[in-house]
Amino acid sequence: MWKKFIGKWRITEMEQWDRDFIDMVAPGFFEFRKDGTGEFQFGCVHGYMDCRTEECAGRIRVGFSWEGNDECDPALGRGWAEVDGDVLPGQFYFHQGDQSWFKAAKAKSRPAPRRKKR
Repeated sequence: MWKKFIGKWRITEMEQWDRDFIDMVAPGFFEFRKDGTGEFQFGCVHGYMDCRTEECAGRIRVGFSWEGNDECDPALGRGWAEVDGDVLPGQFYFHQGDQSWFKAAKAKSRPAPRRKKR
């Protein structure tokens, strides 16, 4: 079940923040790793996630807690996401602060660089 989440997902839309903010520092993303950890970046918010799959309303989703920073200030929170076809919809929460739904799309893998012929 975890396998369908693994990889990098490009944030395409968020309820509270526009594209300029999402991609302010780097292209916004969520990344889920095989070992159950992850990382994300949007705007000036960056964090590391501890992830677990869970069942909710008969669907499998990933729930996560996160710790990181928001404009260099310590921040933490939680969230969840589920795979719906080619889209990763979810909810993101700051502890005692803002919350926002988000949508992400699986990031395309970059091909390995070609070697020059000699």
